[in-house]
Amino acid sequence: MLPTGIAAPEFTLPDQDGNMHSLSDYRGRKVILYFYSKDMTAGCTTQALGFAELHSRFSELNTVLLGVSRDSYASHKRFAEKYALPFALLSDPNLDVIRAYDVWQEKKNYGKVSMGVVRTTYLINEQGFIVKAFGKVKAADNPKQMLAELK
Repeated sequence: MLPTGIAAPEFTLPDQDGNMHSLSDYRGRKVILYFYSKDMTAGCTTQALGFAELHSRFSELNTVLLGVSRDSYASHKRFAEKYALPFALLSDPNLDVIRAYDVWQEKKNYGKVSMGVVRTTYLINEQGFIVKAFGKVKAADNPKQMLAELK
């Protein structure tokens, strides 16, 4: 996980509709950049639905939500359409941004060790600096946690 106080690494990635998003596009607004492992899984769906439910409150606070996983933008499109997600899901199949934000890490599941995305959320300020970083977040709690950080 990256430390707070540093400039957030710049990126450009496609969303579920094939539109390109760069972090610099959002200067002047806060950004919640959350990394998750896989579309349509229980925890990731819970987290996405929580962010969707609070989307208008984040917008009122001049904050953009961006979800990132290694899934294809076609997978993101199915996920976003199925759950009517009102924010961009960015596709990083080459792991460039996932690695730049230090969320590609060794994970253990039932004694098996593998590499994967560790659920992590960053709050980036209007100038593009990381002001909060949360690693190994709980999917169900993270959206409300992030809303509380903005108030």
